[in-house]
Amino acid sequence: MARWMHDDRMERSMASRLDRSKERARREMFHRLRENQPEVAKRVAMKLIEDQLIETTSKRDLESQLIAAIDHLLEGDEFEINYAIAPYREVVPRPNLIVLYLTSFVVEKLINQDWVEDIFGSDEQIYQAIRSQVEPLLARRGQSA
Repeated sequence: MARWMHDDRMERSMASRLDRSKERARREMFHRLRENQPEVAKRVAMKLIEDQLIETTSKRDLESQLIAAIDHLLEGDEFEINYAIAPYREVVPRPNLIVLYLTSFVVEKLINQDWVEDIFGSDEQIYQAIRSQVEPLLARRGQSA
């Protein structure tokens, strides 16, 4: 009887290409975040305040904390990042890693600050508000936001 041999080189090659593509896209997104860090923090802070999702006594402190969170995201290892965003992965289908991290930061860390009076809205509303400010800044050149 003849034996059937399954050659999975093509499958491994395709999986490897997809992994490299995802990693390259992530590096590019983090690079654009690093370049636009103050602008991202400023826009996110303003949006959260304008949409009345955060009530604060200091917009400046909110911006500085968002900059610190972005620093932590850019310098953190993969385990720390995944641990921070794990409770929020199901907020939306196909979430943006940066937006998800900032959402978890707002919901879990900012509530403990003295200058934050209260945080309103659902996790999804906070995610969408942050997403509306982050994704246009991090979009690839030549693409519409």
